[in-house]
Amino acid sequence: MATAKTENVGPVVMGLNKQNGQLRGQTKPASVQPAPTSQGKNNRVKTSVICTLLPTGNEFEDYCLKRELLMGIFEMGWEKPSPIQEESIPIALSGRDILARAKNGTGKSGAYLIPMLERIDLKKDHIQAIVMVPTRELALQVSQICIQISKHLGGVKVMATTGGTNLRDDIMRLDETVHVVIATPGRILDLIKKGVAKVDRVQMMIMDEADKLLSQDFVVLIEDIISFLAKNRQILLYSATFPISVQKFMAKHLQKPYEINLMEELTLKGITQYYAYVTERQKVHCLNTLFSRLQINQSIIFCNSTQRVELLAKKITQLGYSCFYIHAKMMQEYRNRVFHDFRNGLCRNLVCTDLFTRGIDIQAVNVVINFDFPKNAETYLHRIGRSGRFGHLGLAINLITSEDRFNLKAIEDQLVTDIKPIPSSIDKSLYVAEYHCSNADCDVEEVEEKSGHQQDST
Repeated sequence: MATAKTENVGPVVMGLNKQNGQLRGQTKPASVQPAPTSQGKNNRVKTSVICTLLPTGNEFEDYCLKRELLMGIFEMGWEKPSPIQEESIPIALSGRDILARAKNGTGKSGAYLIPMLERIDLKKDHIQAIVMVPTRELALQVSQICIQISKHLGGVKVMATTGGTNLRDDIMRLDETVHVVIATPGRILDLIKKGVAKVDRVQMMIMDEADKLLSQDFVVLIEDIISFLAKNRQILLYSATFPISVQKFMAKHLQKPYEINLMEELTLKGITQYYAYVTERQKVHCLNTLFSRLQINQSIIFCNSTQRVELLAKKITQLGYSCFYIHAKMMQEYRNRVFHDFRNGLCRNLVCTDLFTRGIDIQAVNVVINFDFPKNAETYLHRIGRSGRFGHLGLAINLITSEDRFNLKAIEDQLVTDIKPIPSSIDKSLYVAEYHCSNADCDVEEVEEKSGHQQDST
């Protein structure tokens, strides 16, 4: 799948309702390539540390999985287990608790869904496993993967339930057989307390993005949910970061957990990071220049507030580029539509808040731009992790104002990484699979000249 350069498509007329997050530049017919779908084969060059990201020898057949489950795994395009899957699957199958750290995009979903589905007993018509996630979008993504993997198992019933959707529909669904529930904490707790979701026989509880689930926003709900589970349940925790809150939870609720830590070799590798020093008023112009110079497959642009997301999305559309936007204050049906359409490659650029930073796996994204620089290292890590999924190379560009320079230094120190000044040229091989111009470098001198800050090319 060849990546295609983001093109300025000329005069713009706003398309669709503003609320739905999909702003499209409408022009006369032109030979503009559509954004490549994230569902197709991704030929983007992979990181030089691929040995730490890709399989090291084991095969999925080595775990004695059901033949029907193997069929679903291979149809997903998963040829061999990734390191986090190699570490997790046999331990999870044994029934032991797990505390796992691994970079986003390295196969965490498969690491817990595969053993979970292997252990589902279709002869039992009650809820046997719960997957807890912090956002609706992640719940939808995980449920789609779970359904795809299990489609040959002959009747595994998977249900996603999140806040912001019709509670009556969930109640009616739970009146029938459900084996796996993938949920956000508030909604599943509500269903449990109403006596609709019976979880006393759940054998496995999985927490994806556990650091977020155990933050102040969710930890009380999680504790409450666990009080309804059987004492002999198995708990699996997965996340890229594990603050003190996770350690306290582990000591209280996990029984001699098997600890997996793949973060030391994985964090930020494969993602080239740059910053452009600009004033606030120069940001849009700088972004426009990046769009015209970079060869973008799909990009995600982050802002620090919902208001700035909508304003920037409107501005990008006025500049002549189609873009979607998404944030937490949008109606859920619009958020679902934007997420689905962007994932399927219907638009090249997405403007969003940190709602979209956790666990969202869209492999076609090769460029992440921090239009607003984040305040802490954890947010930065999750944001730029949207590129470089599962070992593919990615590019992260940060627009830095004078107020951001201290955060920049602090994040570099905490993540032990080097965010360099944007050079006069960016080698396309750092973030695209193939290209068709004679010059192998991407000239972005205009970014620096028009931002009024000439960077040191070294």
